[in-house]
Amino acid sequence: MYNELDPVLNTPVRLAIVSALIKIKQADFNYLMEITKTTQGNLSHQIKKLNEAEYVEVLKTFKGNYPHTICNLTDKGRLAFEKYVSDIKKYLHL
Repeated sequence: MYNELDPVLNTPVRLAIVSALIKIKQADFNYLMEITKTTQGNLSHQIKKLNEAEYVEVLKTFKGNYPHTICNLTDKGRLAFEKYVSDIKKYLHL
């Protein structure tokens, strides 16, 4: 029997964010916007969903007069990603 795919990660932008954070552990908003090729509004919404699921921690600071948002992957997020990848491999019979 197949596991149901994690609905939090089963969205392209959220999966891209967590995939990036798996490798680099921490990224700022502009970097995430660049790699996901999405709008500021959509990225904000997707980060909020990941934060609500406790998959990422969001740190809001300022660089000069400008807001600076940094995202860190949590242990819960790392484990969820690893399970998601495992579940996908089962679906693909890998």
